[in-house]
Amino acid sequence: MKNVIKTIKKSILLATVFASMVVSANEISTRIVNIDAKATSFTLNNVKEGNLLTIKDTEGVVLYKELIKISGTYKKGFDLSELPNGDYFFEVEKDFEIKTIPFKVNTNNVVFNKVMEKTTFKPVINHKSNLVFINKLTPELEAVKIKIYSNTGNEQSLLHSETIEGSQKVERVYKLEKGNYTIVINSDNKEYTKFINN
Repeated sequence: MKNVIKTIKKSILLATVFASMVVSANEISTRIVNIDAKATSFTLNNVKEGNLLTIKDTEGVVLYKELIKISGTYKKGFDLSELPNGDYFFEVEKDFEIKTIPFKVNTNNVVFNKVMEKTTFKPVINHKSNLVFINKLTPELEAVKIKIYSNTGNEQSLLHSETIEGSQKVERVYKLEKGNYTIVINSDNKEYTKFINN
């Protein structure tokens, strides 16, 4: 009976975490003003200290990286016109989500694509005694691939592999024996890794 109560408490906690993730998805708002070809004013509202701002190209190469130092409103001017012609994006990484803001550079002209802005939810992985709880919001029904590896010395062996499709919310619980494990989750063209010492 105690185990049932603990499981119910954990489920309520995870539901609360998910609710806060959905609320926080709407917290980051952006304002972008192209003053001229050489100056783009970039504003983010409701950021927190420790959030990560990057500028990347479509290959995922990081061109600029900054840890946000002050919670509240972040504002900075960027000269994006020096970039070669092509597609790029700003990425704002928070605790539970990543917001992507794409833009195109064409002959010193910078155009932001507000329609293609996207928020991706990071998986939440919790470990309690020999249980691992994995939760991930997937509002666009994107596939989530979960792999669990056992680590022995320098060797890894695959214990479990699973692909979940067509669901807006992934919730999994795995029981792990005593040992060291690596959990790898692939979704939204991103890979997340968590190491568990059980």
